[in-house]
Amino acid sequence: MTQPTDAADADAAEPATPPLRPDPVRPRRRARVPRARLHRAWWVVAVTFVTIIGAAAFRSLPGILVDPLHEDFGWSRGTIGAAVSVNLALYGLTAPFAAALMDRFGIRRVVATALVVIALGSGLTVWMESAWQLILCWGLLVGIGSGSMALAFAATVTNRWFTERRGLVTGVLTAAAASGQLIFLPLLSWIVETYDWRPAAVTVALAALAVVPFVWLLLRDHPADVGQKPYGAKEFVPKPAPVPGAARRALTMLRSAVRSGPFWLLAGTFAICGASTNGLIQTHFIPAAHDHGMPLTTAASMLAVIGVFDVVGTIASGWFTDRFEPRRLLAVYYALRGVSLLFLPMLLAPSIHPPMIFFIVFYGLDWVATVPPTLALCREHYGDDSAIVFGWVLASHQVGAALVAFLGGAARDTFGSYEVVWYASGALCAAAALMALVIRRRPTTALGAS
Repeated sequence: MTQPTDAADADAAEPATPPLRPDPVRPRRRARVPRARLHRAWWVVAVTFVTIIGAAAFRSLPGILVDPLHEDFGWSRGTIGAAVSVNLALYGLTAPFAAALMDRFGIRRVVATALVVIALGSGLTVWMESAWQLILCWGLLVGIGSGSMALAFAATVTNRWFTERRGLVTGVLTAAAASGQLIFLPLLSWIVETYDWRPAAVTVALAALAVVPFVWLLLRDHPADVGQKPYGAKEFVPKPAPVPGAARRALTMLRSAVRSGPFWLLAGTFAICGASTNGLIQTHFIPAAHDHGMPLTTAASMLAVIGVFDVVGTIASGWFTDRFEPRRLLAVYYALRGVSLLFLPMLLAPSIHPPMIFFIVFYGLDWVATVPPTLALCREHYGDDSAIVFGWVLASHQVGAALVAFLGGAARDTFGSYEVVWYASGALCAAAALMALVIRRRPTTALGAS
């Protein structure tokens, strides 16, 4: 028999070693990519948006109150229109001083004080008995308070917190007023019809007060306050020192601006803008529709729908302003607005019909679409002083609105209808379109630097 070899014996004696298993492959941990934090500028925009929405309640009320005050006190529509015109004029004339005050005392203090003044003026109207009290409360107090929170507020926030996306941000903040109109118009008209105009005035006062805590706790004056750069800036921008002499600075900017041709063209076009929106549609559309048999709540709801499309149109206009020539945009906006106003007298009826819906949608898209390109042109020509100069341009907007608020009511008292007002406003818009095309695109040095 053959004997096994030593190697064979060893193999037989020792059990086979099992093959080694490879170590399990552990999945690699993904390197944590820090999430990009939302820039604080967008939070400031959100607070500003909510603030303007809350303050927009008082902007919604005058058109609803024309007929109730006429029936309750026997005041003529011209008298009521005079109070509204004081409100609109001060809304504009206060804006440049408010922009300078924001440079002196900060955005937060000025806006919080303005909201309290608005609440005071609206609340005191509950006890008024004479027309001069309406002018004092609604015209003077609410006008000054609202002017301190006018579009110069949005311009100041945009200029301080953004170096990019300024057109878009301007459109968003401008649309906030339309959003407030959308929220408050149906509510206030329902309160007036169901109860009385006095609870509606109290609602406006409470809405203004409700926004004050948001402003005081969340709004900041400058990116440097939270250690950040403005959105889109490549370098840190230190907070400028408070600028004393707010009234003197606002007047100095006006004296410098009136020497330049673009200021007069911007002021003229924006005056027509105010005449054809705040002064005309916002003040007189509801009573004009009511003259044709349309219920108050229905007319107010249609004006609120204008606010819906105003939000879309203004944000879109901000986007367009970042990409297209602002003066050409202005010309298109004013021309289309003028055409729509010429058709309005033929569209008013006791009930809603498709052509009227088309007008509401069309006019809503164009309502304040003019603001982003106008502000862009102010920024182009007047640099760091553009917020104050825009405040003066806004003053012309409100002077135009004030004139039509008064003249529209006087024309209704004289002629028994608003037709002549619609046609005249359409012709003015055509003139504004031509004026916009004349504005030069040559940038100039900031006025304050000269």
